[in-house]
Amino acid sequence: MFKLAVLFCQSLLVLLAVTLSQSLLAQSVPQFAVDAGWPKPLPNDWIIGQVAGIDVDHNDTIWIVHRPHSLTAQEAAAIQTPPTALCCVPAPSVLQFDQEGNLLQAWGGPYWDRRTSSWVDDSPGQVWPTNEHGIKVDSEGNVWLAGNGEGDQVLKYNNDGSELLLVIGELDRDRPYQVDSSDTSRLARPAELDFDEVAREVYIADGYGNRRIIVFDMDTGEYKRHWGAYGYAPEDSALPPYTPESTPAPQFRGPVHSVRLSDDGLVYVADRTGDRIQVFQKNGDFVEEGLIAPWTLANGSVWDIEISPEAGQAFLYVADGANKRIWIVERESLELVGEIGSGGRNAGFFDWVHNVAIDSEGNIYTSEVNEGKRVQKFLRTE
Repeated sequence: MFKLAVLFCQSLLVLLAVTLSQSLLAQSVPQFAVDAGWPKPLPNDWIIGQVAGIDVDHNDTIWIVHRPHSLTAQEAAAIQTPPTALCCVPAPSVLQFDQEGNLLQAWGGPYWDRRTSSWVDDSPGQVWPTNEHGIKVDSEGNVWLAGNGEGDQVLKYNNDGSELLLVIGELDRDRPYQVDSSDTSRLARPAELDFDEVAREVYIADGYGNRRIIVFDMDTGEYKRHWGAYGYAPEDSALPPYTPESTPAPQFRGPVHSVRLSDDGLVYVADRTGDRIQVFQKNGDFVEEGLIAPWTLANGSVWDIEISPEAGQAFLYVADGANKRIWIVERESLELVGEIGSGGRNAGFFDWVHNVAIDSEGNIYTSEVNEGKRVQKFLRTE
């Protein structure tokens, strides 16, 4: 009887500990409220199209890259021949905002010049992405862009876009969709990037064509290393269709849509249509994976990853354009613990939420593609 009582007490203590742990986690999961007045209206009758990248720099200013050519003739009525209405005009591709939503600068092309009634591409080197996709600003203020269009590369500009500092990936418009995940000189529609600034390395999610993470020197563009799912050498052969019941594929299903580095040296990779996050050491050694909304078919559930800024970085924020929400994931367990938003047109709701970024105070910024064509700010409330 005494042994049974001891076992009962031990079981009760374990149950109480688990319940308490879950309760504490629930209490500590961040909460957010949308700032419906952010950003402020743009000047010059400007309008933005699909916003395919968003980042917060070291000064807590917010950068976006959008696709001017994604605007419809009705949305960009002022540039039609002849103009069909007074508004609107596509904004330059890259825009920078302050915390209050004021526009600080805008550049990048091609852009619409009202004086000449024509598209102008005066970007240095004239290698602007055919389809903008991904933006990241390093600690020196340099602006990096990716593109998932034909032959697109990764481009490094100075802060105001007046100087092209580095190009990663050979340009070959004759083979625009050539896929070869073993090729270390060319990219295949790269989606996103992140930095290890101590090692001076840039990690590229490559991408819509290739199935890999590839690393280069962020000053010289010299190739360093690459890897595929589970740290294997990437392969480009066809995979069977995804089903929620299937064994996770041995290669990234793709697109390899995002990469983020944590303060403790882990590399988080978004395998979008694989509905999963894979975690690696910086040398490509596999650590673990977590499935995110694995019932999701079609466009997949893991579109972008951001890491919370507090000491220990307890949470991941995962943009899910298919399910139209931001998932909050406990970083240690890779388990879902919360969510932000759902499908809709009003402030705080999403169409295809494509990217997520976070500032030093834990406020979240989102961008939308498809018919969303907007950015939003969510204030952390607790």
